[in-house]
Amino acid sequence: MKLLVFAASTRQNSFNRQLAVTAAAIARDAGAEVTHLELATLDIPLYNADLEARGTPPDVMKLKQLMFEHPAWIICSPEYNGCYTALLKTAIDWASSPVKGDPVWSQGTEAFEGKVVGLLSASPGDLGGLRSLSRLNPLLLNLQCWVAPRQFALGSAGQAFDANGMLQSEVHRQGVQGVVDQVLWASTRFND
Repeated sequence: MKLLVFAASTRQNSFNRQLAVTAAAIARDAGAEVTHLELATLDIPLYNADLEARGTPPDVMKLKQLMFEHPAWIICSPEYNGCYTALLKTAIDWASSPVKGDPVWSQGTEAFEGKVVGLLSASPGDLGGLRSLSRLNPLLLNLQCWVAPRQFALGSAGQAFDANGMLQSEVHRQGVQGVVDQVLWASTRFND
């Protein structure tokens, strides 16, 4: 099973980037073929229809292709002001935008349809970014993704990781494991 894992943060010491590393390791241990994408490696500008009219940026095309090739995803979403990040929104806006005249990408939802998506979040706050996940759910459903019912929000994330960036608590690790397991299970059922 091919799984795409990414965090919606580019901050160097992001808790969600650390959570993505943990999720990728758990998925590899479960036998998944994991692509761990760092969004910071892609040059994706804020979505702008005028810019799009001049041509879809090459890294957006790369993102569309990566999303399309992976039937399952894990997204680690920070919470900014009770919502997901502008980075994630602009990546989704670009990836869901049709490319006029392109035989593969002329339909905007092509990279999203039928994808099984697991949601994780980490935050210094007690709720662990749960509000970002509640707002991300309808956006992904609208794009025809199947969002795993099991989600995990890691609160007090500043104390949750060890010096190597791994989760210290077995309870937290099991929370991530539960989401990864459900995504892999559902993806194998939907893609047989």
